[in-house]
Amino acid sequence: MLSKSIDPNRHPRLLAAALLWLFGGSVLLVTTLVPAYTVLLGWTPFFWLFVAPLAVALTLEPKLPRLLLSMRRPRRRNTSQLIWN
Repeated sequence: MLSKSIDPNRHPRLLAAALLWLFGGSVLLVTTLVPAYTVLLGWTPFFWLFVAPLAVALTLEPKLPRLLLSMRRPRRRNTSQLIWN
């Protein structure tokens, strides 16, 4: 059996490529340069420009949505939490 050396830079590069693919596809779909649905291709453009890169990004980093949500600004506290009893 041959043991392959693992390239430590591969994972971030794949994730960056998937996110760039997702961003580019989203721009194409939002600007309607490529329609999401066509009579000839059906939903294929939407799948290859949005769903596929999203699936690749979530496969590489399953905690990415939770990380993005945690980066949001925390909500203000309720007044009941601010008052000392």
